[in-house]
Amino acid sequence: MTSTQPATLPTTKRAVVTGGSSGIGAATVRALRAQGWDVVAVARRAERLEALAAETGCEIVVADVTNDDSVTQAVTSITAGGRVDVLVNNAGGALGLDRVDGADLGKWSAMYELNVVGTLRMTQALLPALRETAGDIVFITSTAGHEPYEGGAGYVASKYGERVAARTLRLELVGEPLRVIEIAPGMVHTEEFSLVRFDGDAERAAGVYENVDRPLLAEDIAEAVRWTVTLPKHVNIDTMIVRPVAQGGATKLAKGPLGFQD
Repeated sequence: MTSTQPATLPTTKRAVVTGGSSGIGAATVRALRAQGWDVVAVARRAERLEALAAETGCEIVVADVTNDDSVTQAVTSITAGGRVDVLVNNAGGALGLDRVDGADLGKWSAMYELNVVGTLRMTQALLPALRETAGDIVFITSTAGHEPYEGGAGYVASKYGERVAARTLRLELVGEPLRVIEIAPGMVHTEEFSLVRFDGDAERAAGVYENVDRPLLAEDIAEAVRWTVTLPKHVNIDTMIVRPVAQGGATKLAKGPLGFQD
């Protein structure tokens, strides 16, 4: 008589996405949920998270990555809820477009606290859980972290800091089966990035994308995240720079139709 062992069911992957209430974060939640993953969306705005949960079935945790106690409570809740296979460090933003000689020091500090230190808080706090699953850490940086542009020094400096932290972590984790992935978007037209940068000035925010033929969308970066974390586990995408065809660099942008054929 042959004994039959029950089939082992595949383990559902579980991802944590910071800045998950809008833009690239929300798009990433949708993309990973569509892949069949469990996803925890982390952000400050409860009402937006609740709407996203109703739409996608994701888990939600209200937290501020710039606050130690908030992150501690969030990570306690996240790890109590199950395994963590991927952390997507997406929370971040730009404030102002000031020259260095007239820069607002408060905005510089706020950007560094959010883009660099906030990312570090979440990474440190979830690294033990990620070690248990041989997981992935994804940093959504920016092409600003790869080349400067006039008026962008505060944001550039913070994103360069985040990028270098990711690269250093990659070196420090060599020998362990964890992946560290940097995805650096160029111009992405989301509903809030430029609006926040320009203190709610909708006209100025809209002007950033005026006459640009197909800037990137949040969904494009979400697809980059989905692709990198679903590659075979021996493949690490160290750095991926993603720009729209219209953007050749930080200071090189085509205006007007490009003649796309689709």
